[in-house]
Amino acid sequence: MPGKLLELHVENFRSLRDVTIPLGPLTVLVGANGVGKSNVLKVFELLADIIGTDLEPALEARGGFDEVAFWGGPKPPSTLRIRLRGTWTTHSSSNAPDEYDLTVRRFSAPSNRDHGRYRLTRSEKFQFKRTKGRGRRITVSGERATVVDTRPSTKLEDSSEFGIQRLSSGLSTLPRLASTEGGSEVAMVADRLSSFRVFDVNVDAARQPSRLDRRYGDLSSSADNLAVFLSFLSEDSALWERLLDDARSVLPQLEDIQFVAVGGRAAQVAVQLVERGLRRPTPLADASYGTVRLLGLLALLYDPAPPALTCIEEIDHGLHPQALNLIVDRLREASALTQFIVATHSPALTDRLLPEEIVICERDDEGASLIPAIGTDDVRAIVEESGDLPLGELWFSGVLGGDLTGNEL
Repeated sequence: MPGKLLELHVENFRSLRDVTIPLGPLTVLVGANGVGKSNVLKVFELLADIIGTDLEPALEARGGFDEVAFWGGPKPPSTLRIRLRGTWTTHSSSNAPDEYDLTVRRFSAPSNRDHGRYRLTRSEKFQFKRTKGRGRRITVSGERATVVDTRPSTKLEDSSEFGIQRLSSGLSTLPRLASTEGGSEVAMVADRLSSFRVFDVNVDAARQPSRLDRRYGDLSSSADNLAVFLSFLSEDSALWERLLDDARSVLPQLEDIQFVAVGGRAAQVAVQLVERGLRRPTPLADASYGTVRLLGLLALLYDPAPPALTCIEEIDHGLHPQALNLIVDRLREASALTQFIVATHSPALTDRLLPEEIVICERDDEGASLIPAIGTDDVRAIVEESGDLPLGELWFSGVLGGDLTGNEL
């Protein structure tokens, strides 16, 4: 899979006071409600909005710095930080990763320039591995951006500076630089982060017919175009047969999935399920909640051209435990094309995971998320000591760090 995230570090974003999360092809956040799993996904939503609209609009859309920053502890924080390590550019690797680091600072003293509100500043750092040991650093501070190229063999540095608006983000503005100044490298990072998707099936919307003039090859984040996207997938007969086989393995009464045109002012397509023993097909609008969610997840997992990063909220919601083995297998297969960060509080799904895929999430008495609450090596040691009990059973019993309320034992 080209270009993947290796690590996320966050300080003072919502409940994420100070967390460093290793990220693999499949990372499953496991924890009770309210421990901060969704806030990890919201970090990527914020970064995507920064790329699309810039830093200040992205914060204002969330109520401003004070609404986004950590609420716990005796006093409000004055900084918010997000740091990512990944292999985005050509010469990067897990041993020599690219890095992006954003820090936003809040000053309580107002200034005329900020119309009587608190004042924000931001600083950013980009670091890229280049050929033959060379590297490139880009720093953004105030109204200046500096590009430095290093030459390890001679210990010489080439640098250049240019102006940038005070609160503009390098993610949104620096891709316009020339390739010789790092524009193409920043563009790779921005492209990866902006293309991510937080997927959560809106069952009521997914049941409805889809307009045929909507983009065929893109499944929406809510699956509200599920009918037209399934129709698109059915054009690849081999892929479609595999998807159908998966659906039949969980829905034994299912024989086939059909598509019918729906008339009206705009051409639409609707899904019908052909089920054993019934005289006529069942419209997807009349299918069960779990059936619609299953088809939405299978559509996502069979997407031939997914974004670089896919996040899935409460993946087990509405699914029969019989479906979880299948879903975990397909997640692993699909992670060859897109990196997954998945949130769950299902012991049954967690039972099917490997120690390197699980991130235990808890929360302390000051409201700060503990992610991961226990390291991968410790998880492996606990599994071995338990006689290879399933991870879900160990987590549910509290052996993997805490109880289901998120409190440490």
